[in-house]
Amino acid sequence: MKWIYRRLIIVFLTIYAAITITFFVVRAMPGDPIDALAQELVWKYHMSYEQARQLAMSIAPFLPKGDILHQYIRYMINFFRGNLGVSISYSTGTPVISILAAAIPWTVLVVATALIISFTVGILIGMVMAYKHGSKLDSGLAVLFSITRSIPEYIAAIILLWVFAFELGWFPTRGRYDYWALEALKHGDVFAFVWDVMWHATLPILSWIVVHVGGWALGMRGSTVSVLGEDFVHYAVARGLPSRRIVVTYVGKNAILPLFTSFMLALGFMFGGSVFIEYIFSYQGIGWVLYQAIIERDWFLMMGAFDIIVVAVVIGALLADLLYGFLDPRVRRPA
Repeated sequence: MKWIYRRLIIVFLTIYAAITITFFVVRAMPGDPIDALAQELVWKYHMSYEQARQLAMSIAPFLPKGDILHQYIRYMINFFRGNLGVSISYSTGTPVISILAAAIPWTVLVVATALIISFTVGILIGMVMAYKHGSKLDSGLAVLFSITRSIPEYIAAIILLWVFAFELGWFPTRGRYDYWALEALKHGDVFAFVWDVMWHATLPILSWIVVHVGGWALGMRGSTVSVLGEDFVHYAVARGLPSRRIVVTYVGKNAILPLFTSFMLALGFMFGGSVFIEYIFSYQGIGWVLYQAIIERDWFLMMGAFDIIVVAVVIGALLADLLYGFLDPRVRRPA
């Protein structure tokens, strides 16, 4: 238990330090919400900058007051109370926590689904590559995955969008769902709404899978090859144990352990890794909200999105530490 308490203290200090850095980095960015909103008003409504600036000043009550130190102290107190402030530009006066809460499920739908699928498929393919080590299949897949994992996510997203949405017309080009699906949901047709949501989410999910499945496969291949050379595997074969039991219990369980921590960290990073994909597909999740907040210099919304990412990553690392001991008795720590 002492180890768990120490880890919880480290988690608290890590979150505190990361949020502190985020606060000062965001506030050090050039520009401010008033100027960003004024520029947008000039562009949209062809107003003079002076008129736009005066109109933008109407949101001044939502801007933080006082010097930077007092703003920091007030923000940290509010953060640990669950108050992330109000949005300055995205939806003026709306609590940031409400905006993020509405966006999180959509990011989780896309990124968590893609991560689970890519991890599962990558693990299976990696084991096949390891058992076919040195064959043409192994070499060909290794080259293919080395190429795909080096492709930026936004490039994969643009290619899929161009081919399957614009050229073939199989999938929608933007959005989370269509208007008719929302109307169907209001009339009780849940299946039609879910189908339309998944139809819109298919290309964003594929964009993530295409890029990340290769990394999991190559990682599992290397881990499995090293496990296959262990004495306990040779001993299990010599005992005449069934091949399926050797593959699952002796090889697969031990080979997947090094990838477990990476998987938990990837779950934490899911909120920050979707910015480009959500922007390209106009998919209004956390990544899309963060992009809009950066463009509008919406301080509170930016910090709120970054805070969600920080907390998710730190908690993911903590869960990986806690669960790793249950998966591998060799690293269990004393109470």
